[in-house]
Amino acid sequence: MPRLASLQSLYRLSSRSSSFLPAAANVIPSSSYQWGQRHTRSVETMASSKLKAAEHLKGLEGSVWVEFVKLTTEEKAINLGQGFPDFAPPNSVTQALTEILAPGSNPLMNQYTRSYGHARLVNAIAAMYSKFIGREVDPMTGVLVSVGAYGSLYYAINSHVNPGDEVIIIEPFFDCYEPMVRMARGVPRFIPLRPKNEGVTSTRDFYLDTEELKGLFNKKTKAIVVNNPNNPLGKIFSEEELTVIADLCKEHDVMCISDEVYEHLVYSGNKFTRMASLPGMWDRTITVCSAGKIFSATGWKLGWSIGPQHLIKNSQTLHQNCVYNCPTLIQEAVARGLELEFSRLGQPECYFLELPRELEEKRNKMEKVLKESSFIPIIPEGGYFMMAKYGHLGVDVSAYGDGPQDYKMVRYLTKTQGVATIPCSAFYSAEHKSLGEPYIRFCFIKEDCTIDKAAEKLKAFSKSLKA
Repeated sequence: MPRLASLQSLYRLSSRSSSFLPAAANVIPSSSYQWGQRHTRSVETMASSKLKAAEHLKGLEGSVWVEFVKLTTEEKAINLGQGFPDFAPPNSVTQALTEILAPGSNPLMNQYTRSYGHARLVNAIAAMYSKFIGREVDPMTGVLVSVGAYGSLYYAINSHVNPGDEVIIIEPFFDCYEPMVRMARGVPRFIPLRPKNEGVTSTRDFYLDTEELKGLFNKKTKAIVVNNPNNPLGKIFSEEELTVIADLCKEHDVMCISDEVYEHLVYSGNKFTRMASLPGMWDRTITVCSAGKIFSATGWKLGWSIGPQHLIKNSQTLHQNCVYNCPTLIQEAVARGLELEFSRLGQPECYFLELPRELEEKRNKMEKVLKESSFIPIIPEGGYFMMAKYGHLGVDVSAYGDGPQDYKMVRYLTKTQGVATIPCSAFYSAEHKSLGEPYIRFCFIKEDCTIDKAAEKLKAFSKSLKA
């Protein structure tokens, strides 16, 4: 307590006006100023040579999230852009965390745990995914816990891809895939999901061209990244579509990185198939999952990789020399949550079923809102995003910055209507950005009152266009 009090006192002092400091402390001698100028120039000189960024980071500086999160905050807009809930996670994990932090609880929960994953958590993961995948998953050699699914993706790509290796990425793709491949000095090869016709209304209407996909596989192909259900589209790949990919992986000896973070968010009439469950795919697949997505707790930043020992050990090597360890408290809470939900599997009260039931209603609500606001939504089979067309609205967005039209439209909606979304061309490669440009992405894993507030603004916007 004395240490805490002293820290608080120090914070209060440091937060006060500099007028509390001695006068001399506010004066910068001219000699010091001149030295500072010379020092700044010398640093700039060094920065132009040895202090510049590594070559493999060139071209990766920009981020759609940096710009639009900042804009959303500045404009105090309703956030339908970022994919996070504005409601609490389930009691199965929040209560567990409360108990772990309670006075008199195990003090070791505040210390390091096993590097590759807290023992209780990897055992819970292995038990659950053994059932899901249909084969035994070894908790010690077949699971790696990471800082979010981001960590698992980074490990899977950077522990396997060599300079010059090609990695196939299906578009639209979560925007970290391409920079991660480039950081490994690999070569990303892109193939878009294409709409069957101009009037598509469902993600079922988007398909992979088999011949186009076959043309990307060659002796340089190291891996393919499959996001199922897909973000931002919400498409769920059918077993037949995944089998085409799997057969090509086996034919060309290619590994698959299967990003399945939205695994439980599957809506009525749709079936989710796990890539690793297909014949011959376990030995060449790393499955990536997310506690944040499963338990609506994205800020907990906990994910995991599942796969055969010969692939997971490579990710483990990178992990032990990078992050080394994930927070013990969070791992213990997630472990208890998984144990409870696994015991409820198939029952109505299981969160794996409860959440998609709630989100399906929110999806339908968002569809109605967008249609009533004159947008043309593409109805997702899974996930919690909805892409929508806007070009027919005829809004002049020329004054809203540079870049593709969807970037300008998002800036326009955020600044003038107070509703924040995300431009979909951000999820496409440079050569295919035109495919994403007609769409913006809405997130519907929000409280109904949040969606209602956005609906009022969007409907008023639509009405103003018709006036």
